[in-house]
Amino acid sequence: MIDYSEYREDSIYGRYITMEILQENCFPKLKVDTIIIGNSVQGIPIPAFTIGQGKHKILMWSQMHGNESTTTKAVWDLVNFIQSRHEIAKIIKEACTLMIVPMLNPDGAKAYTRVNSNQIDLNRDAKNLSQPESVALRTLFQKFEPDFCFNLHDQRTLFSAGSTNKPATVSFLSPASNDQRDITPSREKAMKLIGAMNSLLQKLIPGQVGRYDDGFNDNCVGDTFQMLKVPTVLFEAGHYPNDYEREKTREFIFLAMVEALRTIATDKISDFTINAYFEIPENEKLFFDVLVKNPRVINKEYKEGEKIGVRYKEVLEGSKINFVPEIAEVGELEGFYAHKIIEDADILDLDFNTSHKAVMDLFLPISEK
Repeated sequence: MIDYSEYREDSIYGRYITMEILQENCFPKLKVDTIIIGNSVQGIPIPAFTIGQGKHKILMWSQMHGNESTTTKAVWDLVNFIQSRHEIAKIIKEACTLMIVPMLNPDGAKAYTRVNSNQIDLNRDAKNLSQPESVALRTLFQKFEPDFCFNLHDQRTLFSAGSTNKPATVSFLSPASNDQRDITPSREKAMKLIGAMNSLLQKLIPGQVGRYDDGFNDNCVGDTFQMLKVPTVLFEAGHYPNDYEREKTREFIFLAMVEALRTIATDKISDFTINAYFEIPENEKLFFDVLVKNPRVINKEYKEGEKIGVRYKEVLEGSKINFVPEIAEVGELEGFYAHKIIEDADILDLDFNTSHKAVMDLFLPISEK
């Protein structure tokens, strides 16, 4: 078993990870040279580097969406591991060559936005290639000629693993390569690789792995690379209880990546079936961050049986991400779950001096909102 604490990159923490932070804390520890694959809209260089010298070539990139930083942290944990003397790390280095782009969208990371500086979602730019970051990734893809791609993302706290009361802490997708969502050879290989990772994760977070929607969109990078016959796996880092900084989730992403690379390195993909992939429940949007039961205790304008579903908006303030509560839905909300439930006596104990006006607004008369 891998002792994660030995490889965790302690210099990066929380949700706000920028290129400056990586350049100051992480890149100096690299034991390999970096290359610059392009520049962002604002002219920030986008570095990449290779580790290993094996025949299996894996391209991975993170923070294509600037506000999705969990996998970036996990990537640096992975780098620490691969550069170590652990036996599995040696196997991976001998059998695989990893091309790693730890941050594709440095402008979006700085502003903590999904899009780049031109307000373009890079994961919807695979056809047009209108942005310099998109061109940089595609050019690298063409030059490196990977055997596998890892497309690394975060997903929102609203996702459940199927229709259960468990959050989708980690989700995966083997993207489709056509409207019919056919299981092509490359897609099948990605499915089996996901099956390998799920087999490990079920021992660690049973019931908390989801399968992302596989609707085809040829503007998405993963779908495009799958169309180009390269097995591509979408990783989605989600919510773990009481882990809004996603420090626990980063550990599961790290372990999943190691397991995927070990499976590739030891030629064990064929040990898994596509059935293992389809046994993973498809994500549903059944979670609120907070569910307020019986708000009539404070505000009589709410009806008997009504609940308030609250979801947090992530807001960059200085260099910190604050989680600002917003009312998402009001109603009976049957079949929904929450990461925190407030009811009756708990409502009366709430701190009404909170700086977040949205919490106060929960209990204002509806006519005053």
